[in-house]
Amino acid sequence: MTRRMFRLDLRYDGTDFCGWQIQKDQRSVEEVLVNAIHTILREGPTLHVAGRTDAGVHAEHQVAQFAADTNLTCDELCRAINSCLPQDIAVTGVREVPEDWDARRDARRRTYRYSILNAPHRDPLLRRTTYWVPQPLDTEAMSCAAQVFAGEHDFSAFRSIHCDATNPVRRITGVALLRDGNRIDFWIEGHAFLRHMVRTMVGTLIEVGRGKMQPADVRSILENRDRSRAGPTAPPHGLTLVRITYAGERSPLEEMGNAECGVWNAECGVL
Repeated sequence: MTRRMFRLDLRYDGTDFCGWQIQKDQRSVEEVLVNAIHTILREGPTLHVAGRTDAGVHAEHQVAQFAADTNLTCDELCRAINSCLPQDIAVTGVREVPEDWDARRDARRRTYRYSILNAPHRDPLLRRTTYWVPQPLDTEAMSCAAQVFAGEHDFSAFRSIHCDATNPVRRITGVALLRDGNRIDFWIEGHAFLRHMVRTMVGTLIEVGRGKMQPADVRSILENRDRSRAGPTAPPHGLTLVRITYAGERSPLEEMGNAECGVWNAECGVL
């Protein structure tokens, strides 16, 4: 039997997971998925993922890969794995890929969305996926501040003190802050991100929205690379990995990028 490489597209509610990576005595996305595949194929696969998510962070589209000896078709494998998974995770597709395909290295862009409920009263139906901020927020000022993140910068001021990345420089290829009624969505995409980078950006933008910072302060914080001056790290439950984009595919912000919706992206340079 020929060993085959499979790509898994999946989505999950991150509320009850400790994150993607297997951790002792905790429930992780990776462990749940490995156990399901082991149940079907009777072998414990080594999973490689496009991007690890932290505890409480959700994914509308995550990508992982593994190699296995099986005669099951991709559709059969997808149905079988899903039959062994709990309700808060699902495989949305399985496809066979070349042996040298790499879910992480071949990813072109990663798109995240952070969702805020900006209303006087909390909404129990949105509590798992949005961060409730009852104080009024100036979204025009927040959108102006968000422009600062576009392009290539040293993001030392917007990463966790526990981040182990050796290079803090990242290139942001798209950013947008959009409001629809009481909901504010901060969209951002790039090839890679530092630990807690998006959540620290959001915490800083909220400070701008509250009037505790000015948009110019955000640029100064970025340029001075001083984490102590940035805002607090926003909680994880408002963050969602929206999509992993590969060659030949358009990212969400590329799809929505135009002057009317206030989206900056690397191709059209619009915000």
